Amino acid sequence: MGDASEEVTTWHRGFAAAANNRAWELSVQTRNAAEDQEMLNAAHASAWHWTKVGSELNRMRATMLLAEVHALLGLGQSALAYADEMRNYFLGVQSPDWEVAFVYVVHAHAASAAGESEKHRCSYGLAVAALEAVSNEKERSIVASTFDHVPKP
Repeated sequence: MGDASEEVTTWHRGFAAAANNRAWELSVQTRNAAEDQEMLNAAHASAWHWTKVGSELNRMRATMLLAEVHALLGLGQSALAYADEMRNYFLGVQSPDWEVAFVYVVHAHAASAAGESEKHRCSYGLAVAALEAVSNEKERSIVASTFDHVPKP
């Protein structure tokens, strides 16, 4: 039984990571309707697999992805609910500078999609400052590729 359980865990982790990577990849490119659906399905699949085998950090990163994907698709209320949840988590723990920047970028995007202009303006300003504070150029570039899709307030 132990071997089967380890194998199932390995499969969950693999599927979670693959779905996560595919959804983020789609999130920063121009998509057609089929790719929008694939992005949404991949984000939810990743989140589901992480609920089975992931840590709280894995689950909150999946929640961040859900917030971004829902924002991209104009699902403002669910995007903001996911964004509020992950923001509360990440701002309550020690997070690397790139992750803090992602938190504000995604929260700004979700608030914009939800029509919450004050939250959008506030998180957008915090995202600009957090992005400037990212010390690693490659990490800053990755966050910036997501920030490029966030409407300016």
